[in-house]
Amino acid sequence: MANTWRKHPFQLLLYLEWILLGIALIGSFSGLIPRPRYHLVFGFPWSGALGIMCIAMVGFMGLKLPQNSKVIQPIYILSGFLLSWMATLSNNGGERISAVLFLIVVIRGCLLFSWRGRIITAVLAYISFLAIQIMTLMRVNPWGIPLVRPLPRALRRLPPDELRKFLFGLAFNSALLFAFVLAFVLLLVGAVLAEYKSRTKLIRANRRLRKYALQIENQATLQERNRIAREIHDSVGHYLTAQSIQLENTAVFLAEDSLKAANHLAKARQLGKDALANIRASVATLRQNSISEKSFETNVKKLISEFQSNTNIAVSSDLILSPPLPVEVSTALYRIVQEALTNVTKHSQATEVKLELKQTAEKVILSVLDNGRGFNQNNNTTGFGLQGIEERTRALGGIFAIDSNFSQGCRLIIEIPLSKPIG
Repeated sequence: MANTWRKHPFQLLLYLEWILLGIALIGSFSGLIPRPRYHLVFGFPWSGALGIMCIAMVGFMGLKLPQNSKVIQPIYILSGFLLSWMATLSNNGGERISAVLFLIVVIRGCLLFSWRGRIITAVLAYISFLAIQIMTLMRVNPWGIPLVRPLPRALRRLPPDELRKFLFGLAFNSALLFAFVLAFVLLLVGAVLAEYKSRTKLIRANRRLRKYALQIENQATLQERNRIAREIHDSVGHYLTAQSIQLENTAVFLAEDSLKAANHLAKARQLGKDALANIRASVATLRQNSISEKSFETNVKKLISEFQSNTNIAVSSDLILSPPLPVEVSTALYRIVQEALTNVTKHSQATEVKLELKQTAEKVILSVLDNGRGFNQNNNTTGFGLQGIEERTRALGGIFAIDSNFSQGCRLIIEIPLSKPIG
């Protein structure tokens, strides 16, 4: 039951209901004045007491509204109509308060139902209002309490025909005005609800975006940590392990064979230098954070220069670029070149690398060729480096190809379209 009811969601509409309830209460206070003919109604000493109780119940009903219940919501609205009728019929001159009570019920119906339910509620309110008007004109008093206060003496002096025309015209104008008020209330509450739903959707969308951004950030951080862990394990860890073995051999032969000890020590020193060079290369790679601050060509040339100074591997480059590349394409190509050169350092044992980049109106073609030892593609299990290159290429709708054989080097070919949508 706790999930079936909720507080009134719109403070502005709640305040409007309170104003209308205040108007109804002011109009019903006259029913508290004792009158010889109407002072007893169902045992109450004053005819307006029951009406005030019904108005108070209508007010308390508005503090919480039913939700997610196709049974309770119609019963709730029908109860509002019933209390409004009781308040109208039990008040001397209750015709004056019927309109505001029916408006309150219509406002709540707009909050609970879709447009179909809102229109049905408004039609019921209008029919109820017309019924009260007809009962007033016909002097029908179901509980013996007049729905209208006595007319002023000046109006009572009019001829009967003129008086009927006057009362009929007044009732017609009241019915027409109430119809316009109902239409205004439907449009007003509909606009408030539409704005509220739009704002709610926007808030939810922003929350989802923040959640997705956080997930992507965490995933990117985790991937970068894994990549650094692989770098340390595959390169620095290998060098340090080998160096530790050489130092142990040095300690073993230090007393027996100084020549062998010196040889193992020299190897250990070289392994230390190789590990340091590898660390410098990794740090240089990690420092390439602001790719977009400079042009793509400048960034690639800087990357090649650092690669040559750290590895002593010669690189010949041929960059043919015309208009600026899209940011997502240039970023991906930079990372691909970076990963390709890293793979050359780790696995190829190459002494030369040839890098070609050509741009046409339709696509960009990147080729990375080394003269290393190569590998058998049929027996090769694609490592994380090549897998990352392929994933970046596929994400841009491109084509990834690799050509390699033993003792014949390795060539990577990447084609990325420029005219197709990214995806």
